[in-house]
Amino acid sequence: MGSSQSKLPEPAVSEKLVERLQALQLKDSKHELEKGYVYIEGEDPPTYSPCSPTVSISTAEQWERELMEDPKNRLALSALSSNDPKAILTQRSTTIADTQNFNVKIPLEGSPITNQRSSGRCWLFAATNVFRVAIMRKHNLKDFELSQAYLFYWDKLEKANYFLEQILDTTDEDLDGRLVQALMASPVGDGGQWDMAANLVEVPQTLYPDSFNAMNSSAMGSLITTKLREDALKLRHFAVKSIGARSSLGSVKEKMLQEVHLILTLMLGAPPNPNKDFTWDYYDKDDKFHSVSTSPLKFADELSSRESVRANSGTDIHQLFSLINDPRNDYGKLLTVSRLGNIIGMRGVKYVNVDMQTIKTACISTLRAGIPIFFGSDVGKFSSSTTGIMDTGLIDYELGFNIRLGLSKAQRLMTHESAMTHAMVLTGVHVVDGKSVRWRVQNSWGEGPGDKGWFVMSEKWMDEFVYQAVVDPRFVSKEVRSILDKEPIAAAMGSHGCVGLGYDHDEYREWLEVA
Repeated sequence: MGSSQSKLPEPAVSEKLVERLQALQLKDSKHELEKGYVYIEGEDPPTYSPCSPTVSISTAEQWERELMEDPKNRLALSALSSNDPKAILTQRSTTIADTQNFNVKIPLEGSPITNQRSSGRCWLFAATNVFRVAIMRKHNLKDFELSQAYLFYWDKLEKANYFLEQILDTTDEDLDGRLVQALMASPVGDGGQWDMAANLVEVPQTLYPDSFNAMNSSAMGSLITTKLREDALKLRHFAVKSIGARSSLGSVKEKMLQEVHLILTLMLGAPPNPNKDFTWDYYDKDDKFHSVSTSPLKFADELSSRESVRANSGTDIHQLFSLINDPRNDYGKLLTVSRLGNIIGMRGVKYVNVDMQTIKTACISTLRAGIPIFFGSDVGKFSSSTTGIMDTGLIDYELGFNIRLGLSKAQRLMTHESAMTHAMVLTGVHVVDGKSVRWRVQNSWGEGPGDKGWFVMSEKWMDEFVYQAVVDPRFVSKEVRSILDKEPIAAAMGSHGCVGLGYDHDEYREWLEVA
């Protein structure tokens, strides 16, 4: 879609337009359906007037005449047709109320502000922004960034293998069936989940910095996706041929994976071997030089070492788990999505479904302990990347269009109106009389958006558009922890039966470009 937007109106002009729109009250044109009808048992219901299946030009002309009779609509036409509607309808009172002031904030938030560029790596950035705080505490660092590109490389390669294994496991399914089509939809997308990030290992960014294609992932993703779809058809073809053909499937798949490895290596660069030692030289915040020799696997394991857990206020990063709020499903259940993952034989994707109050209580306790929180939300709804405000009262669509949007959270999920599109990190909360009011958010879009990269989220926005929070088991009740030991209820891939399907990076990337 469009990569640029018309210049936004000057703030003073926007405020005057909004004031005039508010001064001119739109005529109320409520339509009452079945007015006066009372159902009586045994009686046939009334016959309803027929509805034309086509759009009538004469009716549209009548609607236009009625619309333009109202002076507010004439003003709205002038304002909304020439400017970004969000800018015109933004409520100044909301931008004033949503300040970057919080009475609970973790001491070490992690810096610098990261930037995923034009890629769908938000979940990797959010995860590494949580991981790095523990590393910064252990090594006494002022600034530090893990290599998101390193996780990106191995996630892509592992996802390619995961996809090909799923294709081999579904050769008896119809190609046009929902399951195989769901697998084909995104064989190796940029998106992912916390549990997938927990399966990967980390290295400092200085050892494997972003390449052009890590920062601009569309071309690489498109190439690998096309390649894997072609490979999937070949595997399905071999699987139904002779016994001899089926016996060679393993070597055929390995050759396919080697070709994906070639693409990744040429476009991202050769990554450090997970088993071989690297040398990491750094200065701590007291300007003291250090040199560490270790392997990526050992470096990742350090996050669970006694020293790291002690430095991280008693939290083992690898023990964190996902709470989600999916009101379509019963609370108190362990949910998963069939065939969703990135590494065969490793940690699967699981979520404990709870109400929002349980999530908020756990988040407040986690922040009081000084631990950052990975969370997933629908970032494009009632938000502004310019101001960094996420608030359901930010944009008054009713003022401009005389429409009231009233879908519930469950209804938005059921109708595909909402989904988890972006992962970020919570580092603070403002609490009044024991209740949260607003939340401090660390984004991964660089220092341009928001307040030098920091966003603020209102309580109501959290209720409506936050779906996931990754917390320490210490900060939930025994009853919630016990759910982790139960057998998960699996939603079929492609059914959208569970909210945790990964992040729709194309949607929020497009939103960021035009916001």
